[in-house]
This record gives sequence, structure tokens and C-alpha cells, in this order.
Amino acid sequence: MLNSLLQSLNFSEKETAVYLALLELGSAKAIEISKKTDLNRTTVYDLMESLMQKGLISKYKKGSSTFFNALEPERLLTYLDREKEEKEKIIERQKKKVKELLPQFISLENIASTKPLVQFFEGEKGMREAYEDTLTSREIILAFANLETMYEGLPNFFPEYFKRRAGKKIFIRAIVPRNKLSINQSKLNQEEMRDTRFLQEDKMTFSPEVNIYNNKMLIASWKEKMAIIIESKELADLQKLTFNLLWETLPRS
Repeated sequence: MLNSLLQSLNFSEKETAVYLALLELGSAKAIEISKKTDLNRTTVYDLMESLMQKGLISKYKKGSSTFFNALEPERLLTYLDREKEEKEKIIERQKKKVKELLPQFISLENIASTKPLVQFFEGEKGMREAYEDTLTSREIILAFANLETMYEGLPNFFPEYFKRRAGKKIFIRAIVPRNKLSINQSKLNQEEMRDTRFLQEDKMTFSPEVNIYNNKMLIASWKEKMAIIIESKELADLQKLTFNLLWETLPRS
């Protein structure tokens, strides 16, 4: 189990063997580590250098001999913190470079070409990506939504998504089935910038979600784990009309 964990932290198989051996030995010369791991001394020295750079071991001189010492295992947490910081720095540098070169990418775009009007998204990752598009809305989002099936489909996504949508000042009107989760969520309507109206009968329910915004419709099927975004002013206008006709018949919650 320890071997698997260390290798998942980007330790090589040999680094893992040497690190665990040194933890057991506590303090040892390269030849002792070599015997315990069946690795030659040259390789052991190279691996020790790598582990020192990770901040997990140290070395010291005693007479003419060099000893290596395993630091406390809690240093693994410090190592992960440094790895996280380094990755974040790399991503920030990449983002900066993309911003610098974005005009060049845009200049290559063929504006005259026909843009795809239908986009398909599959799986949880794809569906999250589809919902990110709704955060570009320039108007009130109109939605048919069932909180129960939404939370089953993307259990850890929507609480944070609702906060980000509200942070962007994007209001939403939602027609929802009357169930416990939807009723509880409606208590947060003000802070999450949402107006909810409930279907009047408990048997009136549905699984998919539809969001209508700008000239687009997002249709999400939670059972099939897929979403479609259709961009069409004509179709979006019809859906807005249908939504508003139903909206006016429902009492305020």
C-alpha cells in the first residue's frame, strides 16, 4: 500500500524502494542502502539526490563516510504543498502566455466560416463544461429543473455553481417539481439570485433540465449523462414563449 501511494505521488519505483528502505534503516551509508534494495551504489547516490531535492532526506559526514538520514514522514505533506505551489505557478505562466498570444489565435480564426450550432457533451466532465456556458448569459436564465436529479448527476458541482452564477449577477427563473430538495433550495433563492415556481401536483415531475438563455438552449439528460447546447434564436424564442406562458399560470412559491 505504501509503495502504491508513493508512486501515485510521482515517485519512481526505485525512489520508492530507497525511501522506504531508509525509513527502516533510519540512517545509513549508500552501501547499506544498496544491499537492502539490490540497487547499485551509483544508482543509490542518484536517487538520494532526487529525494534530497524533494526535501525528504538529508546527509551528513561522519569521519570519511557519508550517511543518509530519512527525515520525519510528515515531510511528505510539505513535499505535496511545494508540488501544488509549483503546478499553480506553471499554470499561471501558461495562462499569461496564452493571454499574450490570444490575438494571434484570434487572427487565425475564420470568421466567415459556418459555426456549429449544436454542441454535444458526454459524461460528468462534459456536462460540467456545458453548464459553464450558462455563466456567459447576458439575460435571465429560464430553467426547467429538478434539483433531485441534478444533484444525483453532478453531486459536488451545483452548490459551488450556484454561488458563481450569483457572483456574476446572473438571475434565474426556475420551474421545478415539488420535492423536498427543491423546497429546501428555494429558501436560498435571494442569495442565489433565483425565483422559483413549483408545479402544483406532486406527480408532475421530470428528470432532464432545460436552460434557455441568450439565443441558446441547454438540454441535460441526467439518466443518459449527456447534454446538448443548441444555438438558434428561432428555437430559443419559442422555448422562452412556452416557458413564460407556463410561468404565468403558476402561483408564486
